[in-house]
Amino acid sequence: MKITFLGTGTSQGVPVIACGCEVCISLDIKDKRLRSSIIVSSKTTNVVIDTGPDFRQQMLNNKVQKLDAILYTHEHKDHIAGMDDVRAFNFKQKKPMDIYANERVQKALIREYPYVFEKNSYPGIPKVEVHSIEAESIVSVGDLNFKAIEVLHYKLPVLGFRIEDFVYITDANYISEAQKAKIYGAKILVINALRKEKHISHFTLQEAIELAEELKVEQVYLTHISHLMGKHEEVSLELPKHVSIAYDGLVLDI
Repeated sequence: MKITFLGTGTSQGVPVIACGCEVCISLDIKDKRLRSSIIVSSKTTNVVIDTGPDFRQQMLNNKVQKLDAILYTHEHKDHIAGMDDVRAFNFKQKKPMDIYANERVQKALIREYPYVFEKNSYPGIPKVEVHSIEAESIVSVGDLNFKAIEVLHYKLPVLGFRIEDFVYITDANYISEAQKAKIYGAKILVINALRKEKHISHFTLQEAIELAEELKVEQVYLTHISHLMGKHEEVSLELPKHVSIAYDGLVLDI
């Protein structure tokens, strides 16, 4: 199994429009962050988690030629705004795209893309096949199995996923004990860490590190990074050996 980080930035991406901070003007490619998303790949199957505003560019950057399904964590714009671009895969693969989302996210997709879900659809629009998931779901796509983990993004329930010994959680600042139980035993955890200062709906850098220690995960990768975190190279020097800041294009072979 291979995990590719398509984007590791927060909702505004990095650099932020009209910002002249040291992170946003950095020449380090690791300080250039598209909106958070990953693609999980086996020898036969490719599954993307979330299609944010940068979905098109992420597919081009990573030369993705085939996509079997999309899983959605939640309905915020930085996680769903690129769904229209599944059209390219519709045309090439000659079938609807399977998408997996809970009922609340489905309502948001219908609201944002009403033309996709109309009975008398216009030629050339995206074609999707919607499948419902919830907190206790296990989603099977090809030879990949995704176990849902429900976390809280302030008061909004968000889904993370465990695939074998790999766990991906974005947009969270609380995980119940029952949901933590689904993470124990994992070897790799990807967790959001927005910045160093306290935030109402995201883990801070220290909170993410402490959570990973509690869960006894062997390797941790931080994602959903804002420009307020600091430069990649400098923050990396502050981290424990088992914790790394993910960056766009990073590939994990599991």
